[in-house]
Amino acid sequence: MSRLFLTFLAGLLFGLGLAVSGMTDPTRVIAFLDVAGAWDPSLIFVMGGALGTYALCMFITHKVRGGKGMDQTDLPCGDSEPLNRRLLIGSALFGIGWALAGFCPGPALANLAALRSEALVFVPLMLVGMSIAHYGFGADR
Repeated sequence: MSRLFLTFLAGLLFGLGLAVSGMTDPTRVIAFLDVAGAWDPSLIFVMGGALGTYALCMFITHKVRGGKGMDQTDLPCGDSEPLNRRLLIGSALFGIGWALAGFCPGPALANLAALRSEALVFVPLMLVGMSIAHYGFGADR
């Protein structure tokens, strides 16, 4: 139960950060990706703040809890798998979808809660894509 609560709390904090920073608006995301036009660099600061917060929390947690999370699971360490074809293709598809729609999953769900018409179309199609990736390609295995 505590793991579910922590997951909910993290999602709520993430959603709140997106809403406060204005990053639930797809036009701001598209403006960030439009480097040749009316470029809006504000997303860099939001990402930088999130990255800095995460890095600091992970550093402290690794030092204080010896590499264990609050629910005693092993935290990720510096070792990771090398780049591979599936990772590059998946990243490219994510980026293309993000650039076309202006949504990634977090802001899409926040906009779904606000009943924005774009999210009402995007989220079901995102779920279809996730199902195809899971059942067709074993993407999460």
